Amino acid sequence: MTPSSHPPDVLLTASAAGTLDLGWHIAVATHVHGCAQCRAWIRMTESVGGALLENSPPAVMSREALRMVEARFGEAVAAPYACERPGPQTGLLADIPGLPGFVRSYPAGPWRWVAPGIHLLPIYPSAAEEARVFLLKARAGLKLLPHTHTGTEMTCVLTGSFSHDGGQFSPADFDLGDASVDHTISIDGTTDCVCLVAMSGKLRLKGFIGRLMQNFVSI
Repeated sequence: MTPSSHPPDVLLTASAAGTLDLGWHIAVATHVHGCAQCRAWIRMTESVGGALLENSPPAVMSREALRMVEARFGEAVAAPYACERPGPQTGLLADIPGLPGFVRSYPAGPWRWVAPGIHLLPIYPSAAEEARVFLLKARAGLKLLPHTHTGTEMTCVLTGSFSHDGGQFSPADFDLGDASVDHTISIDGTTDCVCLVAMSGKLRLKGFIGRLMQNFVSI
């Protein structure tokens, strides 16, 4: 199935340039892993950036340049888009369909209950500073309470599908939400929906029942 919902061009470009926080990068890269259209955009962006760099005039390097480069030799390198980096195939993330191999290499879990019919599995990329990363699993046929967000939420569907006022989202589709969005999500069909989510801030439930349940829902 070809994805119909994609990250904005500005996010794809920033991810290709390596300027996104690792948490946001993981969400975008998970979508790109399953989307030929966005992989082509990434390759084009990288080619343009390489051409600009090649044609730039030489610059004088500081005396500390070599030391600074050597100091970064031990840092983790983000996985490439065109092919997934093999990761450990054991543990909590091993059996999650649609999850790229590079995500499986991060520490994770375990699954925990957050609301009726909803479970969350945290993922711990060590260099993520702005966004929390987790898997969210919702029971088929479930209708979530109306809610908004205090920050930004990037969601990539792995299995199943969900719908809200912005449309229907199926495997590899990407959904972007923030504090300006109020929506009520319904889980479609007869298959549980599992998504990879990168989120800053908190989920804020709306309405009287939502306010009653807010202290019991920790997302």
